[in-house]
Amino acid sequence: MAKHGRKFLAARTKVDRTKEYDAAEAVALVKQVSRASFDESVEVHIRTGLNVRHADEQLRGTIALPHGLGKTVTVAVFAAGPKAAEAEAAGADFVGTDDLAKRIEEGFSDFDVVVATPDQMPLVGRLGRVLGPQGKMPNPKVGTVTMDVAKAVTESKAGKVEYRTDRTAIVHLTIGKTSFPAEQLVENLAAVVEELHRAKPSAAKGRYIRTVTVASTMGPGVKVDQASARASVEEGVPVAA
Repeated sequence: MAKHGRKFLAARTKVDRTKEYDAAEAVALVKQVSRASFDESVEVHIRTGLNVRHADEQLRGTIALPHGLGKTVTVAVFAAGPKAAEAEAAGADFVGTDDLAKRIEEGFSDFDVVVATPDQMPLVGRLGRVLGPQGKMPNPKVGTVTMDVAKAVTESKAGKVEYRTDRTAIVHLTIGKTSFPAEQLVENLAAVVEELHRAKPSAAKGRYIRTVTVASTMGPGVKVDQASARASVEEGVPVAA
């Protein structure tokens, strides 16, 4: 079991680990107990009751967070000819075909999202052993294999993020930075919870979303009452900064 430092343990004493906090309280607490000298990311970890060994109970999609991620998203695009020009005009950071594939095979990984036109997928497919483990493999289900490369680049740059269940049926997502106003973090959190409810697999049985936990990069987890996360935006509940 990993040992935690003194600062982490001190921060954890401020969190009631048995309580599900109102979304506004949870976000305020995460901001309060963040302890790093840098602007920490704020993450949400959602444990589902899905059996991900069954294909019809896997969860995967994309969401555009209302207030983005507070980071510059770097996009690489596999496209040729006019589509390459469209990607460059839309702000893609890296555009290419065989030349880009060669750089990636040699260890280049300074990008967050990979977009590809369908005709480039035989080439990109050969990079699966590299891009797959990094979670960057293009997929038509999430809009990163498309002929509309300009739209894909624009949405990625604006903070559209992919979510998926891991092997333990948990969805992990970054929803902003500790420097964000609390209202923005609550609205990003609510958008994620709403999206997962919308995307609930029809084959899901029993309790679908079991726990929602928010935390900063270096801070302890704070459990959230998921109903309050949804209501905070639906009802316009004010949030303390």
